[in-house]
Amino acid sequence: MNKRGGKFGYDPQDHLISILPSVIAGMVSLLITIIATTVLYPPANDLQRYGLIAYGIAGSLYLGFYYRNYTLSPNKTTYAWINAVIAGVSLGLLPYLIARELDYLLYTLMFMAALATSVISSRGPAYFLILIFSTIHSLHFLDETMPPNGWITHAGLLIASIITVETIQQLKTISKKQMNRLEIVNEISKQIVSTLDTKQLLTLLDAELQNVLEADTYYIGIQNDGQLHMELFYDDGEYFNGVDFTLEGSLSNWVFQNQQPLFLADLRTPIQLEGVDFTLAGKPKASLSWMGVPMKGFHVNGIMVIASYRPNAFDRTDLELLSNIAQRAALALDNTYHHALVQEQARLDSLTRVYNHGYFIQKLRDQAQVSSLKKQPLSLIMLDIDYFKQYNDSYGHAVGDEILVNLCDTIRQYVKKTDAVGRWGGEEFAISLPNSDGRRAAQVAERIRETLASIKLSNHEHSEIPAPTVSMGIAVFPNETSDITKLIDIADKRLYIAKERGRDQIEPPL
Repeated sequence: MNKRGGKFGYDPQDHLISILPSVIAGMVSLLITIIATTVLYPPANDLQRYGLIAYGIAGSLYLGFYYRNYTLSPNKTTYAWINAVIAGVSLGLLPYLIARELDYLLYTLMFMAALATSVISSRGPAYFLILIFSTIHSLHFLDETMPPNGWITHAGLLIASIITVETIQQLKTISKKQMNRLEIVNEISKQIVSTLDTKQLLTLLDAELQNVLEADTYYIGIQNDGQLHMELFYDDGEYFNGVDFTLEGSLSNWVFQNQQPLFLADLRTPIQLEGVDFTLAGKPKASLSWMGVPMKGFHVNGIMVIASYRPNAFDRTDLELLSNIAQRAALALDNTYHHALVQEQARLDSLTRVYNHGYFIQKLRDQAQVSSLKKQPLSLIMLDIDYFKQYNDSYGHAVGDEILVNLCDTIRQYVKKTDAVGRWGGEEFAISLPNSDGRRAAQVAERIRETLASIKLSNHEHSEIPAPTVSMGIAVFPNETSDITKLIDIADKRLYIAKERGRDQIEPPL
């Protein structure tokens, strides 16, 4: 897992609360040691007695000084090493002041010191403290000819200290990873909630997925009629955004059907999943590690997947991280889809579901700009239903509305997704055809005219109503004009020429 470049996990300042119990315990243990030695095993002479009392006072003061200074120290790593030396030497010399029968108290002090050092720093200072203490203590044992059982106890307690240090370090590592995951998720959440644009959201997710997970492949797909539409698909350095894949038999389909995460650490082993037939997507190279989590929202039914060409590239913590990211991404994507839907509704005519007048003009200008850059023609068709007022007057507005809806449905049959259809006003409509010359525009217009003339209409009494006819005018950008306002004016004038010529006409004719 990527560490995101910065400081990872705890800042030393975060350990101040956890140090305090160890410092207090150290003071109490030191006090008990001094009292026990004075009462149970009185020193042989005044020098030793006063030395022991001075040691207790100095030790307690140092522990308080240590806690305060560590709190304020700007260089806590250096201070941890200095403390390891001071604590190791002072504890190593304590056996010269107390009776051997109180060694267990000595080991308690050393244990507390090693524990506190391990909590506030890395293994290095903690092990260094244990090494200094055990070396000085061993020299003392050699001077006094320690029996074998004493050495065994000595070794056992040192091993216990080492195990404690390792346990603390492992717990710190786990805590750091957990904190890092939370930081990543929070950072991603902050990034993605700041946008309501789907493309911008996917760009942010793309950057975050590359940053936090070491994956050769990752994708965000949306389920659509048995197909998986790849909103974002990265595979080994190449993007395949916008492509569709069949869901049937895929790992992604299993995730959709079960609505739960799927973690496959090693795809070299047979997949024991009902209905799954492992297939490739993207480059012709099989992934050996795969994780997928569902992304479910009110407007979104999707999946987020990461994969690697290496087996066992991920673990359960990565799956947990991916699940957290996917949950937040689903909410954010759902919001962008809802926002886009609201915007789209605002752009559409409520009856015919084509663009309204204002948005169509904006769309036409944008298409003209692109056509100009690409040096491609753009054709505009202005269309009007002949004698439409008579339909409303004779058969009612419901029939008139039906004719308008039928007209727009007919237009949609002959235009591409890149084209645009707008309601100009009343029974008049406009059609823009990027990368289409006048001849192709006339062909489209003729198909619309012929199809509309053949539709069957009836009133509420089921009596047949004559099919409507349409008149159309065509203008071509930039051949005839590079000004959009003039382009509309040319097409509109030609529409009225077609009407004056007898209606049910196209001007200029094919």
